[in-house]
Amino acid sequence: MTPQELENLAHLRRARDLIDREYAKPLDVPTMARRALMSPAHFSRRFRAAYGETPYSYLMTRRIERAMALLRAGVSVTDACMAVGCTSLGSFSSRFAEIAGETPRDYRSREHDAVKAMPACVAKMQSRPVRNASSSIGEAAGEAAV
Repeated sequence: MTPQELENLAHLRRARDLIDREYAKPLDVPTMARRALMSPAHFSRRFRAAYGETPYSYLMTRRIERAMALLRAGVSVTDACMAVGCTSLGSFSSRFAEIAGETPRDYRSREHDAVKAMPACVAKMQSRPVRNASSSIGEAAGEAAV
């Protein structure tokens, strides 16, 4: 890896850290790109090359991951939706089902005793949503609407 490539990765990590920290706030690609010191188009290409998904996809996966933890704790679907920075319950539910494989209501009503018994670091890895290949449909339309 060249020094320039290492520097670009460091900038991309700053943007990814911003998403991880500020997932509940309104974030858009230009804001993330500024953190990475890149143009929005270049940032989106580099982010996808480095992390295997678009910045918007990464943001939504983090939001759903946090929502899953809230739902396991008994928070209502509406409150979880708003707490993670989503403003549309319908869009949140659709994206949740796309990523988690079940509706937020079904996820919340399911038993989660096994996850509660795990150490937090293990539970985080075991309950992390895994995006499937078909979930990138419609992502381009969602990029601008973050």
